[in-house]
Amino acid sequence: MICNNMRNEELIEELIDLAIEEDISTGDISTDAIIPVNSMATAVMTAKADGVVSGLSVIRKVYERFEDGFEWEPYVNDGDHVRKGDRILRIKASYRTLLYGERLSLNILQRMSGIATATARYVEEIKDTHTVILDTRKTAPGMRILDKMAVHDGGGKNHRMGLYDMVMLKDNHIKIAGGIPNAVAAVRKNLPLSVRLEVETTNLEEVKQALECGADIIMFDNMDNATMAEAVKLIGGRAKTEASGNMSIPRLKEVAATGVDYISVGALTHSVTALDISMNITQD
Repeated sequence: MICNNMRNEELIEELIDLAIEEDISTGDISTDAIIPVNSMATAVMTAKADGVVSGLSVIRKVYERFEDGFEWEPYVNDGDHVRKGDRILRIKASYRTLLYGERLSLNILQRMSGIATATARYVEEIKDTHTVILDTRKTAPGMRILDKMAVHDGGGKNHRMGLYDMVMLKDNHIKIAGGIPNAVAAVRKNLPLSVRLEVETTNLEEVKQALECGADIIMFDNMDNATMAEAVKLIGGRAKTEASGNMSIPRLKEVAATGVDYISVGALTHSVTALDISMNITQD
């Protein structure tokens, strides 16, 4: 999973810092004026639609910013499927803490669960094939780590985190370098062996060039299914293959049937439909 390192944990903490500053800043003037400091309450989050839950591990960090020792009782785990009406989580804390964290926690949980739910639909569509669903960099600015965690919880696989952890030579790189061989040679000069190299191709001639240059992954950009099937045969397992470009659910089975290893889907994160989740608070 892409988020299992210290820097990405730091990114999550920084994101929460920014979100709290954005929403609360100098204080919640409504809550602080009305709710007594020692008033306790219980909040229950409930699924209002069928879906896949993602983000519980993150929103717990939100409430930890406001209070120590609160009661945290999740009824499901990240990655679990829920049905409409299912309870997701119970939190017992001060009434103020619950109100401070309500909107932020719901924003995170609903968005991440929406991404996980969409990813699960794509994964289900090709479950009987060897093809894997990948995410992309088409994420909300500053929220990439959460978007990619959600894809993982939905059963997809994380692609590169950013421009720094994997080489992807696209059309603009290839044009200015004077072709695929020149572009690959330029990055190979100082590239650690641990860093994978992917090359975008649009036709069979470019596929041949990428293969001859030793690309780890060869992307088929907006190719028709027949051309992709021929490209997969040409490569013959000597590199991983990725289909990209307008990969909607109606196309998935036919694309997977070409034999590609991966299908990358920008819509998982750039066109998010939040999962409907409610949070009801009752005073103790």
